Amino acid sequence: MITVHHLENSRSQRVLWLLEELGLPYRVQRYARDPRTLRAPPELVAVHPLGKSPVITEDGTVVAETGAIVAHLTARTGGALVPAPGTEAHARYVYWLHYAEGSAMPPLLLKLIFSRLAPGSPWLLRPLVSRIAGRVLQGFVDPDLRRHAAYWEAELAGRPFFCGTDFTAADIMMSFPLEAFGARGTGAGPQVQAWLARIHDRPAYQRALRAGGPYAYA
Repeated sequence: MITVHHLENSRSQRVLWLLEELGLPYRVQRYARDPRTLRAPPELVAVHPLGKSPVITEDGTVVAETGAIVAHLTARTGGALVPAPGTEAHARYVYWLHYAEGSAMPPLLLKLIFSRLAPGSPWLLRPLVSRIAGRVLQGFVDPDLRRHAAYWEAELAGRPFFCGTDFTAADIMMSFPLEAFGARGTGAGPQVQAWLARIHDRPAYQRALRAGGPYAYA
């Protein structure tokens, strides 16, 4: 049995969804974030030294990192949700699989960090921290996010999914950054909104929500 070490409101929701799409049996071990820092609890360190989610365990094997988990599980099921090698769809699949964490998530993480700097700082320093954080957001983070958002709009124009006409595991990988982008009020465009509606309507996505518990980005 696969165990998903699932942190609330995190990338691990994608792993639950993938398992539902693949029809693989699993169980969920839930973890709550620290209410002050929003970080994962120390109990996850016992599973993986970095103490982060997602992590899956099975028969003593530990697999971490969402992309690695996706590769592991899709290979286990004979390449399900992966386009045929040598096709344009497969080239797009490899790209979006890595883009999701390598390019899309860093500015979203910066947005979260700099948005929380002022509220979490001592009150005497709060005005200064707020000005510095605001300048970083306005001058660097937000313009970068707008570039990514325009890119997503262009890539989804004329195709229902990121690799083309068929739903793939790359769409699962892209779900968390686009859901987080939309939830933070940064102006998801019509193509992204339509794509989010399509993936949220999938029965496997709905089953994963029930399995994982409350998820703020759905």
